[in-house]
Amino acid sequence: MRKIYNLFIQAIRGEDQNYTEISINRAIFLLSVPMILEMIGESLFAVVDAFFVARYVGTEGVATVGLTESVLTLIYSVAIGLSAAATAIVARRVGEGNKTEGGLAVAQVILISLVLGVTVGIVGFVFAEDILRLMGGSEHLIAKGASFTRIIFASSPSIVLLYTLSGALRGAGDASTAMRSILLANFINIAMDFILIPVMGFGVEGAAIATTVGRTVGVLYQLYALYGGNGNVQILVKQFIPNKEVIKNMLSVAAGGTGQFLIQSASWIFLTRILSTFGSEVVAGYTIAIRIIIFTILPSWGMSNAAATLVGQNLGAGKPDRAETSVWRTAFFNMLFLLLVGLVFAIFAEDFIGIFTNEPKVVEAGVLCLQIVCLGYIFFGYGMVIGQSLNGAGDTLSPTIMNFVCFWLIEIPLAYFLAKSLAWGPLGVFSSIAISESILAVVAIFVFRRGRWKTMSV
Repeated sequence: MRKIYNLFIQAIRGEDQNYTEISINRAIFLLSVPMILEMIGESLFAVVDAFFVARYVGTEGVATVGLTESVLTLIYSVAIGLSAAATAIVARRVGEGNKTEGGLAVAQVILISLVLGVTVGIVGFVFAEDILRLMGGSEHLIAKGASFTRIIFASSPSIVLLYTLSGALRGAGDASTAMRSILLANFINIAMDFILIPVMGFGVEGAAIATTVGRTVGVLYQLYALYGGNGNVQILVKQFIPNKEVIKNMLSVAAGGTGQFLIQSASWIFLTRILSTFGSEVVAGYTIAIRIIIFTILPSWGMSNAAATLVGQNLGAGKPDRAETSVWRTAFFNMLFLLLVGLVFAIFAEDFIGIFTNEPKVVEAGVLCLQIVCLGYIFFGYGMVIGQSLNGAGDTLSPTIMNFVCFWLIEIPLAYFLAKSLAWGPLGVFSSIAISESILAVVAIFVFRRGRWKTMSV
């Protein structure tokens, strides 16, 4: 136990390591711990906001958050795609031992993130009411919640940068800095949520302000850490001049990553739209359940991101077999973790939902969502790691195709068929999630075993 404790402290501190040379299990542990904590911190944004809004604003407030976030996932998708590209390219440069080129990649992803964030922020701010109306929000909900939507969309530059800079840090092997930035942002978010919502009575707008300020501070910390240098990348002021070749390469890699997450996020929007036909209580229950699911899924994303970093760095160092072994081991560990989480959800679903609300219809919908979705957790464990590992290798096309088939050709039609045609209601939507995610995992394993990802150049 003493040895594990010392290794844990080492992972938190973020000491420099050559992840292409140390033992694979040690590398997985040192990268996974801070990445898991980072993902837990990221999930806390949604969970904390949902908690305060549910407790002190009410069902319509939670529904407003849910409808806004379902659209905002499109921005998350683009940011995650860029983050995957940053991880893949920076990790490859680090594996090659090229610090200056790694720094150039970081500088260019910052420029891309700013342009994207500002553009989306302006559009979302101007059309906030139309967005809520499009998602099925009532006129009363729109009147009370449009300000929340405006503030959240205005924070788009911080949202995008928080993701992309974390990806760059992970690619550089500096997962501990990414972790600290997220934890700092969450500390500020939680404190401001408490002050603005129950104490000052700002309502749902308080959650938007708290999240925006927290994320912005986190981004500033990341920029300070990156520019100060972490030993693996070297960032210079002159690198912030747009570089056509680097941007083209970055966007080329990001296109697949962005596409796959856009496909997945768009499917969630369609699912939310179907659920909105069953009432605000169902949307609220679904929103709470998804936040709880994200809280457990994102730690798994932490392990998945660790595998992606190991793949990128080992391919850069010319060690494809070591990269493959790293992925299979990480996937197995992730499967065990999610199996345990799934059992807990199956037994204590009502207790988890009850933390956020005591409204019977909201609790009923949330419990049903948790219990059905967790049935696919064993498959999720492998699918998440393998999919992200393909991204880490620069093979973002394969996961994009898999996502398109499983989410648009299977999940959405199946959700509508089960919920409407067979009159299963919300149960049909939740069942389609578990089924499509399980199919995706099986396909991902097949694609990974073919080995095409080992030949990718970025």
